Amino acid sequence: MRMIPDSPYSTRSNAEKAVFDDLRMAFSANTENDFICFHSLNLTRHAYKRFGEIDFLICSPFGLYVIEVKGGRVACHEGIWQYTDRKGNIDISREGPFKQAETALHGLMTKLKERLPSTVISEMVVGYGVISPDCELGCVGAEWDPQVLFDKGSRKNIQSWLESLFTYWRKKDPKQGKISPDSLKLLRQFLRPNFEAVVPLYAQAGAVYDVIDRLTEDQMFLVDIVAANTRVLCSGGAGTGKTFLAVELARRWTGEGLNVALICRSPWLKHFLQSKFSIVGLTVTTVAGMKAAASRQDIGKFGALIIDEGQDLLYMDNLDTMDPLLKGGINEGQWCFFHDVNNQSGFFGAHDNEALEYLKSLGAANVPLSTNCRNTRIILDKIKMLTGADMGVRGAGEGPEVRETYTEGIEKSALVLKSEIDSLVGKDGLAPSQITILSLVEFKDSPAAMLPARAREQITVLDEYAMQSFPPAKISFSLIKNFKGLENEAIIVVGLPRLSDKPDLRAEHYVAMSRAKALLSIIYMP
Repeated sequence: MRMIPDSPYSTRSNAEKAVFDDLRMAFSANTENDFICFHSLNLTRHAYKRFGEIDFLICSPFGLYVIEVKGGRVACHEGIWQYTDRKGNIDISREGPFKQAETALHGLMTKLKERLPSTVISEMVVGYGVISPDCELGCVGAEWDPQVLFDKGSRKNIQSWLESLFTYWRKKDPKQGKISPDSLKLLRQFLRPNFEAVVPLYAQAGAVYDVIDRLTEDQMFLVDIVAANTRVLCSGGAGTGKTFLAVELARRWTGEGLNVALICRSPWLKHFLQSKFSIVGLTVTTVAGMKAAASRQDIGKFGALIIDEGQDLLYMDNLDTMDPLLKGGINEGQWCFFHDVNNQSGFFGAHDNEALEYLKSLGAANVPLSTNCRNTRIILDKIKMLTGADMGVRGAGEGPEVRETYTEGIEKSALVLKSEIDSLVGKDGLAPSQITILSLVEFKDSPAAMLPARAREQITVLDEYAMQSFPPAKISFSLIKNFKGLENEAIIVVGLPRLSDKPDLRAEHYVAMSRAKALLSIIYMP
């Protein structure tokens, strides 16, 4: 059976891990891949709690089935249920696992009826089951029939139990036919985004878990490709979610027990990712720091590599550095290489085509990301028009118009910059932390240095260590080249000449403009 997500990461429950593996093996002879099991453990802290309450959800031509898992010791005395974990902690509830599964199923069906055509709902047989892998309940209660329970005593063939579970519920329902392929496709398309959600990059570690970003269709496609291939080349323009996916992939591979290195060139990006994502088994490092990082972790070789902002690392000497630190080496080891598709268009200067061709020759699967999920459509269209970059399609909503101001010198640029800051913090109601000023030159040489003292006090100049607490409480300032791989709600670009006047600065325009999620202001200087 196909599992979504592909691995049960971030779980302390050995019972759920064991059930996950058992379910994966069920219906393994089914060549049509029409048995899918959604695992929602990673959603237990997000806003869509109705889905988070479901341990496993099986979607098949024979119906939709909620599976509740109860690990540890389970007992019921006079209507009171007791659940005892491996440490001896006891949880008491008046609601048994069968009632929990039934309630979750009803909640799910309410949502499905709101969102799916009635023709799809009319075809569906639904039901629930309970798995108790660590103990035998040893009796049949008034709440349940034996067909809906799979406990330690019967835990020999989960596929046979599932087949009998399907038969049990189908006999209770007048609909005896299978769900049509078209209806099954609609059902899965609706369910998958709700069961495959990930924490966004800007969320602080341990906080804001109620804010969940959805994977786009091509990002989901990448997850599927990675699950089926050892080596993957993933290309996409700025804003297509490469760093976002690199972190999510790290969660999955570490969840499979691998020691994973997430490699980037920029120390800024390294410190940002280290501070935001504490994942057991993950080491975030630069190429130069790989050997020392492996030594600190007491790792001879990493089990897998994930390379972010790979266009900056596409050189054979970098691959030579990585090779001895990866099990199986670059030739046979497990890796995913994320890079900007615009690298091949000369955006970042000369690149080592030999390195890219070498990676392709190793049988790596090629996955293009085509959906921009960072920039608004307005920003997206402006970047494409000015630079000709491949930025993907769609974008994240409409958003305000891009603000462009042409000035004749640094003094006038400073006046416009002050006006923009006053407008963004005042009229537009943005927090200072949501605003980043990007410049072609250092702060002391930029229009920001010529602001009045009170305005300058609102600005903090970033360095690589400041990324450990990004975004700061104040407005942030950075050189354009250092902010690659990062983003903020509003970006003010200062000190750049118009691209028509300086076409050799196309990469700087591309990087600076693509950092803006919602609002972009460009203050041009000669």
